[in-house]
Amino acid sequence: MTMNLGPMFEPFELKSLTLANRVAMAPMTRNFSPDNVPGDNVVEYYRRRAEGGVGLLITEGTTVNHAAANGYPNVPAFHGAEALAGWKKVVDAVHEAGGKIFPQLWHVGSVRKEGVEPDPAVPGYSPSGLFAPGKQNGKAMSKADIQDVVTAFADAAQDAKAIGFDGVEIHGAHGYLIDQFFWEGTNQRDDEYGGSLANRSRFAIEIIEAVRERVGPDFPIMLRFSQWKQQDYDARLVASPEELEAFLKPLADAGVDIFHASTRRFWEPEFEGSDLNLAGWTQKLTGVPTMSVGSVGLTEDFISGTFASQQESVEQSGIDELVERMNNHEFELIAVGRALLQDPEWLVKVKEGRLDEVEPFARKSLTQLY
Repeated sequence: MTMNLGPMFEPFELKSLTLANRVAMAPMTRNFSPDNVPGDNVVEYYRRRAEGGVGLLITEGTTVNHAAANGYPNVPAFHGAEALAGWKKVVDAVHEAGGKIFPQLWHVGSVRKEGVEPDPAVPGYSPSGLFAPGKQNGKAMSKADIQDVVTAFADAAQDAKAIGFDGVEIHGAHGYLIDQFFWEGTNQRDDEYGGSLANRSRFAIEIIEAVRERVGPDFPIMLRFSQWKQQDYDARLVASPEELEAFLKPLADAGVDIFHASTRRFWEPEFEGSDLNLAGWTQKLTGVPTMSVGSVGLTEDFISGTFASQQESVEQSGIDELVERMNNHEFELIAVGRALLQDPEWLVKVKEGRLDEVEPFARKSLTQLY
C-alpha cells in the first residue's frame, strides 16, 4: 500500500537547486570524524540516506576556519585540504545516489570550553563573553574578531560551491555563535552589534552578505534559526508575528533563500490565535520558502527524547498533520532527524505504507554511525 503523502514527494526548485522531493535530512552532530576529517564511514552514512530517497541532506555541523569555532570532540571541519577532500567524497557519493546536499556551516561561540580540540588553549568567543544570561565563559569578541568570523563563513561557502555542494546552510540557531548575537540574554554589547534586535542581527546579516558575494546569485543560502536555545528551552527572540517579520525581513534581504525554522515539535503553534508553527509564520511573513522540523515520525520531542529520556526508544507518530500542513502550503520543506538516523530507509517505508517495518528510534543509535 502506498500512502498519500501529498506534496512531500513533489519536486522542489529554487535557483540552481532541484530536489526530487521535499524531505530533508536534518543536521545532526555525530562525532565520528577523528582529527576533524570526515572519513569513509561518514561518506557511507550520507550515501545510505540519499539511497533511501531523501531529497536533500543537510550535513552535521561542520566548523568554519576560526580557532574557536569547534566545541566538541571528533566533529568535522570545513577547512583544510584533508577535511575538504573528505567532504568532496561525501558530495560525490550523495550525487551518485541521486541526492542533493548542503553543509551546515557552524561556529559554536561560547559553548566552547578551554581544553577542547583542535587547540585546547583557545577559549570560547562570543558577543559578550557569556554562555547564558549571567554566566561567563570565554572572551567577548572585538570588531576584528567579528570580521575574522565573517570571512571564515564566506571562505567556507566558497569552498562548498567549489567542491560541488548544492547550497549551504548557515547555523544561526540553538544558542551557538550567531544565535548568541541574536539573543539579548547573551548579547550585552553597546556598539552597533548590540542593543536592538536589528543591531543584534547585524553579525548574521554581514555573514549572509559576505557568503552571497562569494557564491554568486544562484547558489542557495539557507539559514537555520530558532527561538529556543540549548541554554534555555523557553527563550524567545520575538513574541509576536510583527516582531518576527521585523527580524526576518532584513535577513531575507541580505540573501537568505530558504529559512530553516527549528522547533522541537513541528505541530506546536508559535503564537496564540493561530495554528501556524514557526515555519508557517516565517513563510507567510517573508514569502521565502521555509523548512519545518521537529520530531517528525516520533512521539517525543527532540530534547527529552534524545538527551533526557530514560526510555530506550521512542515510538513513531502519525504524519497526517504534517501532510495537511504541507497541503496548505504552510511550509515547503520538512526536515527529518532521528527517524532517518535510526533507519536510512525510513522515507521509502513510509511512502510505501510499510510502517510496521520502520525501526523505532533507540538512543543507542547515537553511539554508532551506520
